[in-house]
Amino acid sequence: MLDKKLLALLACPLCKGPLIHQQDELICRADALAFPVRDGIPVMLEGEARALTLEESLPEHGAR
Repeated sequence: MLDKKLLALLACPLCKGPLIHQQDELICRADALAFPVRDGIPVMLEGEARALTLEESLPEHGAR
């Protein structure tokens, strides 16, 4: 699990937007990318990110 202070400082390296921590990934909904977290270290490289599926990129029900 990532430290809350670290997570508050991190932003998407592409759009500089907010990231959402889910399991072992940091999600950027704006770019539809998931950056891996390996051994507690975020890997913020576009080449290491995976593309989100259409279902994953949709906002959660009730989220505003």
